[in-house]
Amino acid sequence: MGRLWDKVTGTTHPDSGVAPLPAADVRAALLAINGPDVPFHIRNALPAEKADLVAEWRVPELKLTLKTRMLLVPENREVRTLDERWEGSTRESPGKEYGRGRSTQVVRKWSYEQGPDGSRQKVETFRFDSRDMRNPLVAAVLEGGWTWRGVLFKW
Repeated sequence: MGRLWDKVTGTTHPDSGVAPLPAADVRAALLAINGPDVPFHIRNALPAEKADLVAEWRVPELKLTLKTRMLLVPENREVRTLDERWEGSTRESPGKEYGRGRSTQVVRKWSYEQGPDGSRQKVETFRFDSRDMRNPLVAAVLEGGWTWRGVLFKW
């Protein structure tokens, strides 16, 4: 059941032979992901969030907020993570929704425009993929020789 549960929670282990870094270096690597080219922000967690770091992405076009709470556990060399999402009410989906646990969400919006040759062309006008936040976080943890352990309930 271990491998099946790992798949459900999104737990990923580092490659064998990767020397584990100290907790401070893993934390620094996660915070270093912040920058002008990333659509989300990684910050220190608030006391009520019961974590060390939080990655948060607000997507106004979808009335969506994604949060990944991260707790560094140095004795196990793992980062325990809890993914949460809040979806606001839209015409397509009335009512607010909350969810937790690993999920992948991809949204693309298209429109038709006239191309340079006068023909009608389909053009992507909006793109959202929740993996754009998750993948860099997982990569930073695995490169530090730590395990990315997804949880659904408590640490």
